[in-house]
Parts: sequence; structure tokens; C-alpha cells
Amino acid sequence: MANLYKKDAPFQVYISFKKYLDVLEHIRYNDRLEYRVNYAESLIDRTKNFQEIKNGFQDITLLEKHEDLIKLLLADLFPTGLTMNEIKAASIPLSNITFNYTERFKNILKDAGKDFEIELRNIDDDEFYVFCCCLILQSYFKKDIKTSLPFYYDIPNKQGIMKHYKITVNSDFTEIYPTEKAKIPSDEILDMLLENLDDIKLWKKYFPSKTWVLSGFTIISLVDCTSEVALSDLKSSMIKIDPENLVPDENLKEIFKSYFDVAELNFGLMLFNSKDNKLEKIPIYDNFFTNHLLDFWINSFDEETQKEAFNNLNYNSKPIVVSNVDNMDEDIKKLASFNILSDNNIKSFMVIPIMKDNELLAVMEFTSSIANSFNGLKLKKLEFFSDIIIFSLSRFTFERNSQIEAIIQREYTTIHDSVVWKFRNEAEKYFNASLAKKMYTLKQISFKNLTPLFGFSDIRSSSEKRFNLMLEDLNQQIDFLHDIFSLINSDSEKYLLALDVFENELNNEIKADTEQRLQRLLRDEIHPYLQGKLEVKSSKEIKAKIKEYFSQIFAQTDLFYIHRKSLDDSITLVNRKLADMLDESQVKAQEIFPHYYERFKSDGVEHNLFIGSNIAPDQHYTSKVVHKLRYWQLKTICTMEKEFQSFKKDLPIPLDIASLIFVYNEKLDIRFRMDEKRFDIDGAYNSYYEIIKKRLDKAHVKDSSERITCPGKITIVYFGMENQKEYLEYISKLQKKNILQADIEFLRVEDLQGITGLLALRVSLVQD
Repeated sequence: MANLYKKDAPFQVYISFKKYLDVLEHIRYNDRLEYRVNYAESLIDRTKNFQEIKNGFQDITLLEKHEDLIKLLLADLFPTGLTMNEIKAASIPLSNITFNYTERFKNILKDAGKDFEIELRNIDDDEFYVFCCCLILQSYFKKDIKTSLPFYYDIPNKQGIMKHYKITVNSDFTEIYPTEKAKIPSDEILDMLLENLDDIKLWKKYFPSKTWVLSGFTIISLVDCTSEVALSDLKSSMIKIDPENLVPDENLKEIFKSYFDVAELNFGLMLFNSKDNKLEKIPIYDNFFTNHLLDFWINSFDEETQKEAFNNLNYNSKPIVVSNVDNMDEDIKKLASFNILSDNNIKSFMVIPIMKDNELLAVMEFTSSIANSFNGLKLKKLEFFSDIIIFSLSRFTFERNSQIEAIIQREYTTIHDSVVWKFRNEAEKYFNASLAKKMYTLKQISFKNLTPLFGFSDIRSSSEKRFNLMLEDLNQQIDFLHDIFSLINSDSEKYLLALDVFENELNNEIKADTEQRLQRLLRDEIHPYLQGKLEVKSSKEIKAKIKEYFSQIFAQTDLFYIHRKSLDDSITLVNRKLADMLDESQVKAQEIFPHYYERFKSDGVEHNLFIGSNIAPDQHYTSKVVHKLRYWQLKTICTMEKEFQSFKKDLPIPLDIASLIFVYNEKLDIRFRMDEKRFDIDGAYNSYYEIIKKRLDKAHVKDSSERITCPGKITIVYFGMENQKEYLEYISKLQKKNILQADIEFLRVEDLQGITGLLALRVSLVQD
């Protein structure tokens, strides 16, 4: 038995004209017009000797054998007057076998070439099988399932442009019925099948292969919808741009060819970098897109002209269309960069700025080697997908920036483990939305109603030490230069006078710019002079002294940095030791209750803790958590102070630290600032806490010039007596452990700007 389908189907298919002959029989016996009766009778008589025409056949060679008879039989359905206009043919139902073409259809197939084989577009074997089953449900079981799936033929024209034709099918002359082997499912089973359209095994169970008969023929009519299909394909291609998995869509150029009906077409696109005010290529498409026209434009004008042009686009973003390059002004043809167009055989082009909210996103170009390929009408067609281009480019830019932010976050920023879950939740929502091809804006990460803990161990008088050591370095450098110039003893008097002026300023009336002016004198005049002395004939003593001098200067500043380097090394060592201790102790603190922790190193180490049920919503949170962590903080600060006392003697420069804890009872909100990649206090009211923190390190005891912090002592700043009582209990515990002494001081803190009523406890550490 012949198989008229290339795909498996529930049908046995027979080509039959029975239903159409039945129509002719009806006309023969019922029509009142004699000529129609005679016409119908004549056709019936011509077919009576060919029973296969009525009974059905599967041998497709009979279509060619009976070609003239079939053409005559179907003449009413294929009017001669419309044969050059309609794209129409008879067809074996749901197959690619067609016959009895109109002249226009014949010409289309002829232009496609001898080797072209017509096929339905984008339907796989399983989809085809289920669709055939649905036709059985619709025709035989009378189920109203509306299975009007769109079918398309893709047929190239003479120029190789792929044309797309939508198929409409007239099935009036077909019938479907079961064979003896067919199963007749119940309504319940049919409903169940319709709920499982993707389960091909289930469908084949109830509608096995070749157990039904499809007999007859269909009339297919084709409508050229190349622009609509190409537009849909364009939208799909542009939406699919994915910065995480960029794969160039090699069909894009072919889609544009179909859409614009231009056989020789190239396409280019460059993104606009608003920060640097220039156009940039998309790397993944670098070898796929052509940017001849944009290269011509970029190379024709200087950078300033280009910037001015980009700015003008905000006010006039009208596209440029040149139908024929040969008709361009002679002045343009004389430009050296015009060779870019001639070398690439560009005869017609369009340049289209892509704007959003009056800001330039990108510039597109379309070029062709065929003159008059582009014109105002082709430009008009761009309007139909301009929105999707804007959407796609905006999405691409947004997602690219998100990926860049992700790299920065991964490579340069650490999110504390206690809060990473919330970032992960938000990232999952974003990821799931991207999988579903939906837009999702990342929401701000914030935590509300948290209790803050703040403390620092500040290196005392570091600024003053740095200033004094700077004076030592610069005086030593000036003395060294005096020694060198005294040896040279020629043409250096002006430098000696200048150095005397600076030495006097450093030791008597130093100014804000003294260091910078000395640096400029050294860099611009003295050092080039000394370098020259090394290159000319000079005594060995002079050269050795100059080389010794240059070995001691810090290359980045041209200044001596010996003493200040010792200070910076000391501060670095202290910061590292204290920070490491704090980080190590934090592991135990997280076991008390998960909380957000951060610390910063400058001239000392400061830390912030934020505790609350929002940070760990799955754990039981009570006020006891805060008390435990406050005690942990005080004990840790004491341990850091004692450790510092043990290694301070090994520092290159002697240093002292003074530690402070600030107790704050009000609840705060924190929000992750994307621009700074860190959490910060959220809200104007909560900023009061930050103001206090920043002013405490320099605060004094009220009515005194004494600082509230003191080396060798721990200072605890608070507002109310309730906090005082709480911390006295903690101090008592540490006194019993021989960590703190019994010399507790009760202090009042001076009124700071906008801040009054602060109290303080100060207690000394036990000295080993």
C-alpha cells in the first residue's frame, strides 16, 4: 500500500473526487439552469470510465495520467480569468503533494528551481500526528476544538530571496471515517487526550497508525505574507539577544532580505556609548555585521564633529536614505573615506538612529550593491518593528550592565554570608524571569527593624604623627640636597636659595600647599638638573651622592618617604592584626544569632553589626540575642586591646589605640546601595545614628578638654540608665575574669552638634 505522507499519521490516505462528483450530481438533477445541468452531466460522463477518480487511489502517477481530465473536472474551482493572479492548487490532504496549479503558482515554483521541494514549515513529526488526530476529533467526533493552526510554505524567488506564503485550506471535498482496526474512544478519553497534547504515546494508543481513512482532495490557496513572517522572525530574533549566551543569529540577514525584498543586502549595527560619546561594535557580531557606512561616517569627520553630531541627534534624529550613491554630491565623493563605500560596492543605503526618550541607543545601517534598493517606502517599513528594536537594545544594555555588575560583585565585592540568601532570592526571581522571556527589575535589598552595634579601635594621634614624620622626611631631603649642591658648588645657587625658603616654611610657617610646591620644584627643576649631572662628566663622589639621593626618594611623589613609610607600615600591621582578630571572633558571634557584619580599616579598625529577625527569619529571635552579642562585642574589644599591648613593642613606630563602643537602642533599616556595593543606613531619620558615630572619635568629656577615649581603656557611650545598668553587668563579668580593672568612670559627653544627653562609662584594662 502506497504511503502518501512522509510522516507517520493515523490515516490511510486516498485521493478521491467522490464528494465533488456528488456536487455535480446534485447540479445535474436539481439545478434549474439548463447549461449548468448539461455542464455537470458532461463532466460526470467523462469520468464514468475511470472509477478510481470516484473510488479513490493512492498511485500518484494517476494524477499525471488524468491531468487533463482533473483540470476539466475542477475548472469551476480554478477560474481561467484568475489563473495569473491567484496562487492556488489542488492537494492531497495534509501532504506536500500538489497538482492542478494556477499559472501564477506554476511560475513561483519554476522560479524556485528544479531541485526545490515544497514542504510545510516548522512542524515536527509528533505535532503533525497529533494535528491529524485532532482533525478526526473535529470531523468524525464533532468536537469543537478549533485546530486552525497556521501553515506556511517557504519558497525562494529568482533572486534567492525567501518568500513566505500562508496556506488556507478548503476541505469541503474530504471525508474521514474509521477502519475495522480503529478504536472509538469515549468522550472522557477524548477530553483526557486534549488535556495531554504533548503525550504522543497516549495519542497513538487511542489512534494507532493507519487505522482511519482520509479520502478526497483539498484546495489550497497561498497568500504572500513575506513581510508579516519576516517581521515576526525579526521580532523573535531581536528578543532572543542574550548577553549571557551570545550567539549570532545567522538568519538575521536573510530575514532582512525577505522583509525589504532586497536580494543583495548587508546589515550593521553599532551601540552608542553615551559615557565616551562614541559608537561601539557588538563583539559577537563583529564578523557578521557590516558597518561600512558607519566606518565611512566615523572616518569622514574628526572627533569633535562626531560629538556635535551625536548631540544634535537629540533634537533631529531623522534617518538618512540614499537610493543611489552615484547621485551623491561630488564633494562627498572626493573624501578619502568615500573609498570605503566604493571598495565595498555600496550603491544604496539607509542609516537609522535608534532613539529612546530622546537619547541615542544605537545606529543601524542597511547597504546594498544594487542601486535604488532603498527608498522612503523601505524606510517606512522600519516603523513596524522600531519598538522591538528599542526594546531589544534596551534589554541588551540592561542585561549587559547586569552581567558586568555581577562580575564586579563576584570579583571585587563580598556579600556577607548572613544576608546572601536575600540576594540569592532576588537573583532567582530575575533568573526565572529571564528563562520565561520576561522582564524583571531587580528590587532593592533592605532589612528593617535592626538593632545596631558599633565599635572602633582607633589609632591615637595618627594624623599628628604623620605630619611630624612628613616634616622629618622633607627636612632630611632638603639637608641631603644641601650636601649635594655644596659638592657641586657651581650653577646651583638658585636651587639652594629655593630650598632655604622651603626649609623655613616647613619649620616655622608651613602652608597648605608647601609640600605640593616643593614637589613641583623637585620634579620640574632639581631632579632633571641632578639627572643631567649623572650623564655629564662629574666626580665619582658627586655621582655617588646623587645616586644615593635618588635611591631614597619615593618614585610616585619625588619625596623622601622613609619615616612616613615606617608609620604606614605600623598602621598596616595594627589594622591587619586587629581586623583578623575581629573576623575570627565573628565566627562565634554568628553562632549566637546570624547578623550582618562589616568592618573597615583606616587609621584603626571599626565595625558594624546589625541584628534582627529580618536577617534570619527562620530562627527564633528575642531581646536576649542583643544582650549576648553586646557582651561578645565588649569582650572582643578587650581581647583586641590586650593583644595589641603584646605586639605594640615590635612596631616600627610606637603607636597607641583607644577603643569605643556605642550603644543605640532605636531600630534601624539598612539598604544595599548598588552604586557603592555596600549596605548603608536607610532613611533620613536613621541618619541620626550615623551622625553620632562620626563625631564620637573626637568627642570630649563635658566641660573638659579630655577626649572620652583613652589608650588602655574601653569607653562605652550610651543614652539612658538602662544601658548603663546592662553594661555594668558585663563589666562585672569581665572584672571577675581579670580582664577589666575596678576603676569605672562615669562620664558625661560634651554636647555635639545637634546631639545632647550622651553618657559614657570608661574602664581600664588589666595590664599583664
